[in-house]
Amino acid sequence: MCDTSAAGVEALWAFLVRYPELFVLTGAGVSTASGIPDYRDASGAWKRPPPVSHQAFMASRAVRQRYWARSLVGFRALATARPGEAHRALAALEAGGGISQLVTQNVDGLHQRAGSRRVIDLHGQADLVVCMHCGATLMRHALHDALARRNPRWLDLPAAVAPDGDADLEGVDFTDFVLPDCQRCGIGILKPDVVFFGDNVPKARVQAAFDALERAPAMLVVGSSLMVYSGYRFARHAARLGKPIACLNLGRTRADALYALKVSAPIGPTLVAATAALRPPAAALSGESAGP
Repeated sequence: MCDTSAAGVEALWAFLVRYPELFVLTGAGVSTASGIPDYRDASGAWKRPPPVSHQAFMASRAVRQRYWARSLVGFRALATARPGEAHRALAALEAGGGISQLVTQNVDGLHQRAGSRRVIDLHGQADLVVCMHCGATLMRHALHDALARRNPRWLDLPAAVAPDGDADLEGVDFTDFVLPDCQRCGIGILKPDVVFFGDNVPKARVQAAFDALERAPAMLVVGSSLMVYSGYRFARHAARLGKPIACLNLGRTRADALYALKVSAPIGPTLVAATAALRPPAAALSGESAGP
């Protein structure tokens, strides 16, 4: 493990040099600098109650009212978030041939906005909504516009921003929150096109990620505790294949025993420094050695 910033940058730089075309898995820690809170603390424990489960959302209208009311207030932070230095550093690393596939557990779309192209959104993207009856899709901002027209008083409620476009609205009666119907079938439940807690990632998406991992020489975990199995399974598979795994994360992860390198340092600055060091300074062109 490398705990100091200088040692962490140098160790990560050496890993990136040794293993180009990496398989990269990212989590919530990549987006916290963009103002999107994460779910877990440095020990990997929940900071807050777990997110709504797929089963509860589908079974209870009251749960759906609570979800969409909180989302109407909180999703603005997700919708207006901008890529941070970690997103931009990973996009630059991909452009330079350092990443063959990036798999993200995040649903914010910030990797694509930063310029990454080889992205698998493992848990989907939060800006889409799907009807669970007929399969119709619509942009989330369109649904939020409809929610706002039907529930104008909710727009000005004060609430702290929570992960994934949620908001901490507590002690509020949600029973009068009006939910619009699917405009195509008129009966379907509208749900964000993301994998909720307790739901399954689509098999084709998982297989595409496994295929990419098997082609890559090594794996890099960035900003994820891997406490959720949907991400942990890739680290476990890489270890079974004998592929080296590096991790850049502040705090404990579920796969700590599997890493060839663990860097516990601020994610954005460390990535920026390590990837910048991959571009040799002018002195290197005259024969001098280059490094971080």
